[in-house]
Amino acid sequence: MYRKNAWENYDEQEMQRLTAFAEDYKAFIDAGKTERECVEQAVAAAERAGYVSLETVIRENRRLKAGDRVYQNWMNKDFLLYVIGEKPLEEGMNILGAHIDSPRIDVKQNPLYEDESIAYLDTHYYGGIKKYQWVALPLALHGVIVRKDGTSERVSIGEDAADPVFYISDLLIHLAQDQMAKPAREVVEGEALNLIVGSVPLKGEEKEPVKKAVLKLLNEKYGVEEEDLLSAELEIVPAGKARDVGFDRSLIAGYGHDDRVCSYPSMRAVLDYEGTPAYTLCAVLTDKEEIGSVGATGMGSEYFVNGTAEIYNAVYGSYSELGLKRMLRSSRMLSSDVSAGFDPNFAGVFEKKNAALLGRGVCFNKFTGRGGKSGSNDANAEYVAQIRRIMDENNVDFQTAELGKVDVGGGGTIAYICAKYGMNVIDAGIAVLSMHAPWELVSKADLWEEYKCYCAFLKDARAF
Repeated sequence: MYRKNAWENYDEQEMQRLTAFAEDYKAFIDAGKTERECVEQAVAAAERAGYVSLETVIRENRRLKAGDRVYQNWMNKDFLLYVIGEKPLEEGMNILGAHIDSPRIDVKQNPLYEDESIAYLDTHYYGGIKKYQWVALPLALHGVIVRKDGTSERVSIGEDAADPVFYISDLLIHLAQDQMAKPAREVVEGEALNLIVGSVPLKGEEKEPVKKAVLKLLNEKYGVEEEDLLSAELEIVPAGKARDVGFDRSLIAGYGHDDRVCSYPSMRAVLDYEGTPAYTLCAVLTDKEEIGSVGATGMGSEYFVNGTAEIYNAVYGSYSELGLKRMLRSSRMLSSDVSAGFDPNFAGVFEKKNAALLGRGVCFNKFTGRGGKSGSNDANAEYVAQIRRIMDENNVDFQTAELGKVDVGGGGTIAYICAKYGMNVIDAGIAVLSMHAPWELVSKADLWEEYKCYCAFLKDARAF
């Protein structure tokens, strides 16, 4: 089924809006290389737009009415937006759900050591990565260090032009005959992803002088001791800013497109919504998707349901479990997550008729999972038809796709978790090349069509 290249549709005015949106997005991912940094930006944006914290609503026992705007910051790792609609909550919400965690390398709890006058941080990779892609490139260190008394220090080193960067070494080609003969998954072992952080010894110290010199620098800059690293969350990410790609600047290379290229437009679509919607709107930016949506901040926990229950209580002045269940089961959701972009260099793993193509607009995945749709959410035909109608009526360029050939691979999103409440869910994101690499690639046209899609969905999705 032919899909026109979205670039062919834009006049000069829309090109200007597309370009401005892409610049805003680049600024967001440059400043948000961790979940905490994304949430921090989201909270600031919500407060500028006049949203009130859900904690304030609860503490002051406020009642919510149509048109009210509320946000929730959950553990500094998850972020939710609500705009109360005119219709009863039991008729459901229009929900956009994306994740703000990305594959990376985490620092272990007892990380700092010295070996042959080089100081290292020991690490543990997070999510699905090709480990060999993370060696021999500039890396930055982001996160937070929390002391026993509860005070904390934010860390962001490697992004400013004046900052140092960090580095994981690779074996030189001259000695790599055995390494080059290994399967790709074994070329670099997980325990070899050790981050180089220093090499100058502390004068007068005989035992581990380089390690002690690094600790001295950490204490001088952040006021922390070695044991404070036990309660730190430090993430190693590629250093540097997102960049335009191509003579025509039509593409963006950046870290964390999966899934911030969906989370940012999801957030913006709700923040930019004008007036009072018919149905209550919700955007969910969640953590831990890359490792199975686990933990207190993963979509598999109850934080989303608990927050929505508080919204229900604040609207009606009392809580009803049955009412909340009706609200959730009647909701409509786009699980905003990316698709594997068709790459002509690796065409053999795709079935081209059902692959996501760059520049063809937002992409809907009716199902994900593996093989025979194992672990999948499989959206029903009625819901897919409603989505088609919304896209066509709002002139949104869209396509459908699967994640590669049937028996080649697969993957999942948060869609199946939300579907357990009975709501209609379909995956909606854009094509990404080099997904889960330190630097991924997306099309600005797809980003723009995705934003248009999310805005149209919030406005026009309706209960069956």
